[in-house]
Amino acid sequence: MNGTITIADIAIVGAGMAGASLAAEIGGAARVVLIEGEAQPGYHSTGRSAAFWSETYGGPAVQPLTSASFAYLDGNGFLTDRSAIHLAAPGGMDRLERLKDALGGVVQLDRLGPDALARHIPGLRPGFPGGLAEPSCRDIDVAGLHAHYLARARAAGTTLLTDARFLGAAREGGSWRITTSAGEVRAAILVDAAGAWADEVAALAGARTIGITPYRRTMIQLQIDPAARADLPLVMDAEERFYFKPEAGGRIWLSPHDETPTAPCDAAPDEIDIAVAIDRFEHVVDWKVIRREHAWAGLRSFTPDRVPVYGFDGAMPGFFWFAGQGGFGIQTAPAAAMIASALLLGRGLPDAVGAIDAERYGRRRFG
Repeated sequence: MNGTITIADIAIVGAGMAGASLAAEIGGAARVVLIEGEAQPGYHSTGRSAAFWSETYGGPAVQPLTSASFAYLDGNGFLTDRSAIHLAAPGGMDRLERLKDALGGVVQLDRLGPDALARHIPGLRPGFPGGLAEPSCRDIDVAGLHAHYLARARAAGTTLLTDARFLGAAREGGSWRITTSAGEVRAAILVDAAGAWADEVAALAGARTIGITPYRRTMIQLQIDPAARADLPLVMDAEERFYFKPEAGGRIWLSPHDETPTAPCDAAPDEIDIAVAIDRFEHVVDWKVIRREHAWAGLRSFTPDRVPVYGFDGAMPGFFWFAGQGGFGIQTAPAAAMIASALLLGRGLPDAVGAIDAERYGRRRFG
């Protein structure tokens, strides 16, 4: 650790999508420092996203954040057309009906019969009784969005510290003295946007942990025959056993929709998860897998109720939670950052998120 001291109003631990978007939204209203443990921001979950925007993903508690983020994402050119189909296996139509009941009133979900499914998913094997089309689903330019937020933050004067592993923090005279491997930071407010490491950061700062758990999620890039159509929808199993979407050059991105609890780490795929994913894929479509080109894994971190947490701790002065974004942190980033920045700065919510009940995401629900 060197002897450098950085002074700020707000110190944000984590410069992935959460931390970068929050720093950008705070803008010039406060002096902000982003504390990033890696050499490059976005190395973990942000850089390993499946890169889609779906209003149903995450359920009813997450949908308002996703829907409210659309205008910002689309207006700044980070979304492109995709659409999605929620596919029911034999005997699984009840899962589709539960999804329709939960979100059909706010998200367009169109019932599809077997013939319509076959038209949308060429090569679909027989026996699938139905599906739900989600035409609003889009692809997200994740790297572009993250770079955009980092650029906005830098333009507003944010200081970015990289290779700055968080080592601990203590309250001194009404502010924080934060120790990192790149030097010391002093700030009035400490924001925990550390993703999979959120509980670890809280504990090192003396705050009571919530029980945020990282789960490994596997992705595989496949070369297939015939090549995937560019307009193929994102196909999501209603029972959450797989999803796949087309990528450049007719390839497929495939996930077994795995959720393996793990310690915070540089996640790597397990061969059994890859094999399971490909087996499930081959039972859905008759496409031939030519080659497994690449596989990777990321961490999706959830609170106990699987709803993100935004807000001051309550029991620990000056400690602010911005964590538990699960697998939907990219698609909800604009709305989440608007809400969190307003809470941090003591301002009213912007119009874009004014209809959202911010208390729904507060720390106090965990006791």
